[in-house]
Amino acid sequence: MTAKLACRGIWKLFGRNAETFMAANPAPTAEQLAAMNLMAGVRDVSLDIAEGEIFIVMGLSGSGKSTLLRCLSRLIEPSAGSVLFDGTDLLKTSEADLIEIRRHKMGMVFQHFALLPHLSVLDNVAFPLSIQSVPRAEREARAREMIELVGLGGRESSYPHQLSGGQQQRVGIARSLAVKPELWFLDEPFSALDPLIRGEMQDELIRLQQVLKKTMLFVTHDFDEAIKLADRIAIMKDGAVIQLGTPEELVLNPADGYVAAFTRNVQRAKVVTAKSLMSPLNGVASDRAVRASDKIADVAPAVIQGGRPVAVLDAAGAAIGALTPQAVIDTLIGKDART
Repeated sequence: MTAKLACRGIWKLFGRNAETFMAANPAPTAEQLAAMNLMAGVRDVSLDIAEGEIFIVMGLSGSGKSTLLRCLSRLIEPSAGSVLFDGTDLLKTSEADLIEIRRHKMGMVFQHFALLPHLSVLDNVAFPLSIQSVPRAEREARAREMIELVGLGGRESSYPHQLSGGQQQRVGIARSLAVKPELWFLDEPFSALDPLIRGEMQDELIRLQQVLKKTMLFVTHDFDEAIKLADRIAIMKDGAVIQLGTPEELVLNPADGYVAAFTRNVQRAKVVTAKSLMSPLNGVASDRAVRASDKIADVAPAVIQGGRPVAVLDAAGAAIGALTPQAVIDTLIGKDART
């Protein structure tokens, strides 16, 4: 896996003389921190985020997820560790170089839309390009392209107060994409939206990713949102990453009770793949087949109605196992078909 963004041993302490203490105590215990009246927002986090991956960081309020995002984007300075973007340590780059990286290679979307109320949709989206001194005709052409991409064509002349919450967030997304970022930070971007609009925006993000293939670090506290969007998920508690894995790995094998609490109410059929439930092929014909990566919820009707096992195919189209109607039914009713 080629890491677009990586971090090693990231700590963020809050309190008086935090950096001095951290320099003398590279692996502080909870007792040492308490004795010094220091709080660890992030504790010794190491991650690798692949190019083109939607990597989600989640946890309860106060778990450290947003603090970690801010450390990795260097909006705040970590107390220790390294942050590697295409192999370059952002913590060692100059302020001028960091500004250039942010302007040309990073996009950021936050919970609060932060649109400029006196600017039209077109001018809001073009704003980061104007900061780069991109010529007016070029930046407006790029802004119109992004507005069309997020489904707001025809609203270029509207102002933020004339838009719904979902439309305003689309403007924020278009603005962050205008600079053609290689790395996209999203900090609970949909949490202020009502459930219906939130679901629409999640679908929109999936659609955009199919087109743009961005590397995303997405923060949320909503596990349903995480499993819908993520390639992989890191679950945080008290500043530390408790478990890292695919949505399926977290649901099937939670590391502890904290992770299990997040996954308890998840509909397994939406997460579990055919590969996880397949049994030996045993001569099953491949005239009816599903892909190994298919979610059970997507293939359940066809498998159950067929009344007999179907072949499971790998990415190359080779049959590697069989999926039985009973295994599908067991998953739909919440029974672990692997036992």
